[in-house]
Amino acid sequence: MAKSITVKDLLSNTHLRVVTGEEYLQRIIKTEDISRPGLEMTGYFNYYAAERIQLMGITETSFAKRMSHDELMMVARKMMRPETPAFVVSTGLELPQEFMDVAAETHIPVLATELTSSKILSNMTYFLSGKLAERQSVHGVLVDIYGLGVLITGDSGVGKSETALELVQRGHRLIADDRVDVYAQDEERLVGEPPAILRNLMEIRGIGIIDVLNLFGAGAVRSHATIAFNLHLAKWKDDQDVDRLGNGEDITRIQGVDLPRLVVPVQTGRNLAVLIETAAKNFRAKKMGFDATETFNNNLNQLIEENSVHSDDSAEPQA
Repeated sequence: MAKSITVKDLLSNTHLRVVTGEEYLQRIIKTEDISRPGLEMTGYFNYYAAERIQLMGITETSFAKRMSHDELMMVARKMMRPETPAFVVSTGLELPQEFMDVAAETHIPVLATELTSSKILSNMTYFLSGKLAERQSVHGVLVDIYGLGVLITGDSGVGKSETALELVQRGHRLIADDRVDVYAQDEERLVGEPPAILRNLMEIRGIGIIDVLNLFGAGAVRSHATIAFNLHLAKWKDDQDVDRLGNGEDITRIQGVDLPRLVVPVQTGRNLAVLIETAAKNFRAKKMGFDATETFNNNLNQLIEENSVHSDDSAEPQA
């Protein structure tokens, strides 16, 4: 489920400062979309997204200087509605006094920044899209391994948390244990984070709950990570069909995004932490164009061709 975001949350996570209305920062933001009210400044209100944050930049403030007091008051009153979260002014500019007066009347905070409109628009959209995106809870562990977010899943009792603990001891970073809240950053990227109640905590059977931050330090945890692939730990079965070459194209779909998926059989004696580290390195190598499976296939094809040539030579009749 999406989180509830206030103007105060936005203020704390972007390069914004309060100009006026500090007592009204608990207003709720319901959408990640930001409006640039250029048409509205001309008096066009046939469609006006009042529930959006309204961003005023050089274009809007410059146009306002050409408007009369009455025109500015009329436009300001139409723009500042009960559902409007806040007004943001970019590039170190100031809102017309008429807008400031109406903002005070309607209890709408006015925020400002020295950043350009495009920069603050990008910052606000990135923050809001992440916070307001729908979450899907996934049973598993998320660990940052060599800068890659690896979502470790598997049956209960297969050893996910114990493996994640060993990975932390080997210098990697825990994002979430037991439950991972996953949301789509865009059409191609998934981001995982821990539920607030489980942040920095792990449950180890026989030991109980441990605080990874306190035991291993700040370098052992992260607040969130982009998920690179899903590694599924499956209990070993003698009749199991195992991918020997690593050229399978297994995919799992989360929040409408396709995520690469590897299945690793779990058997006594297998060092899962080392296997997962190797899987992460191999995944990165493939992304960089180094595919060991392709190299093996090329070597095999070359060997077959050489043997075929030798067989043809030996089959020639003697003179």
